[in-house]
Amino acid sequence: MSGFPPTLFAGHHYGVAGLGRNGNAAVAALLAMGASVQAWDDRPEARAALAAHPRLKVAPFANMLGLAALVLSPGIPHHLPSPHPLATMARDAGVPILSDAELLFRAVRAAGGRARFAGITGTNGKSTTTVLLAHMLACGGIAVAAGGNLGPAALSLPLLPDDGVYVLEMSSYMLERLEQLHFDAACLLNLTPDHLDRHGDMTGYTRAKMHVFDRQGPGDLAVLGATLPDYASLNRQLAPTRATVACISGADIPQCDFYCTPQALCDRHGVIADLTHVPDLPGTHNRENAAAATAMALHLGLPRAAVEGALRSFSALDHRQKTVGSVGGIRFINDSKATNADATARALACHERMVWIAGGTAKAGGIEPLAPLFGRVALALLVGRDAPALARTLAQHKVPYRIVETLERAVPEALDAARALGVDVVMLSPACASFDQFSGFEARGTRFAALVQALAAGPEGTGAQ
Repeated sequence: MSGFPPTLFAGHHYGVAGLGRNGNAAVAALLAMGASVQAWDDRPEARAALAAHPRLKVAPFANMLGLAALVLSPGIPHHLPSPHPLATMARDAGVPILSDAELLFRAVRAAGGRARFAGITGTNGKSTTTVLLAHMLACGGIAVAAGGNLGPAALSLPLLPDDGVYVLEMSSYMLERLEQLHFDAACLLNLTPDHLDRHGDMTGYTRAKMHVFDRQGPGDLAVLGATLPDYASLNRQLAPTRATVACISGADIPQCDFYCTPQALCDRHGVIADLTHVPDLPGTHNRENAAAATAMALHLGLPRAAVEGALRSFSALDHRQKTVGSVGGIRFINDSKATNADATARALACHERMVWIAGGTAKAGGIEPLAPLFGRVALALLVGRDAPALARTLAQHKVPYRIVETLERAVPEALDAARALGVDVVMLSPACASFDQFSGFEARGTRFAALVQALAAGPEGTGAQ
């Protein structure tokens, strides 16, 4: 795979505000393509991390004059709950606010590339589906690069050959900042309340997610999850595009175009893959991910016969229901990515009985939506800032719990409790954000895995898996 031409954006001047993972990649890529860049971040350490370059100016924005576009960090609002001053400045100057995924698409087309684009969004499951689709295409010998909301940043991806595929995880924030990007295959997995401060309400959130289908037409594929609220209305919205619409489900719903029985992934032509030997995609939600990835992979040229082998060889993403060790026959599962109740519900539903480690910074509604699954919890060990609030919910439903405050206490206590209760699964699935004690869900999951691995290194452990 060759790189982008070094003069591709020569003569173009871009602004980059917010120097996190996406912002840093945007600066580096735009400079490598010949553009000049003005970059800024309020954090001195973020500014200091940028390497000096003759076409790079690190300075706050007094105005937006001469900018071809402003790349604004996804976390900086341009509309709700109130526009950031830089967004207002850009809008007043007529400067478009774009995501780095939009600039990747423009760069590929400006370089003469005809690689296809696949976009995946939804409240939950989009990272697994993104990585799974990329894995399936690679197994079929198709050149592929994956990134976006899931690292690496879109603009850090290489120039693919014309028969290659970019597989991009798209957040609602990114989808609101597109103008030309066209997805040959696009997927909306599911929707539950999230980021409502940025989108106003579920109508606004749904509208943002539906942008993944913008500019689709005949010959493209639009994938919709069967559990989407008002599925029929969303399907009707896609009719004018004349794209092929595929309904997918992780459950046994033969009316769907792609669905899963307890043993197999199927479509309207019959069985596509035996799922009884696919250990890293447990639960109905992961089967939904598999159905979505399969629908898109087949559309993008993967042979039907290659699907089962690709599913079997897939390895689960870190922090998403991944077994990180075993001690005396007790499995420890890291599901730190589950930062809301809906994500945790999917994990709890995969196991009949468990010791559950939960807590952190609770989302609106807390863990009350999990009440139908509380019967699966032999004991809950609660950590983090909002452990007392979670404890009150559990007490109301008569679920045994202990407040243990930290993972350092939770992991050994979970082992002791699992032994005493005859339970063979301990699962970290917090249903809460992590920022009270950690820099993010990755750091939380990594710490959990390290604590488990220390136990697994003992005489009864079988080591990390």
